[in-house]
Amino acid sequence: MIFIYSTFSNKKEARKIGGGLVRKKLAACVNIFPIDSIYRWQGKIVKDKEFAAIIKTRKQNFKRIEKFILENHSYETPCIIEIPVGRANKKYLNWLNKNT
Repeated sequence: MIFIYSTFSNKKEARKIGGGLVRKKLAACVNIFPIDSIYRWQGKIVKDKEFAAIIKTRKQNFKRIEKFILENHSYETPCIIEIPVGRANKKYLNWLNKNT
């Protein structure tokens, strides 16, 4: 099991991509939440409201999820980061595996 962390320009985009990942069984669950971001883009410091997503999935799905996000994301350079999960309870892992 891994988490994939990604950010989106708005809630609608995060829900569209998150929903697509769950419908395609690439992710078992996607958590979406608002964030305040400060980052450097094209030589300027940007302060922005964004939406972050934690995508819960199997390790072998990373490349397919990355491709799906890149094909559907509005950002030129979206954040797509794999976060390894050290441990998880067995019932949750069984549910995740059944739904991906």
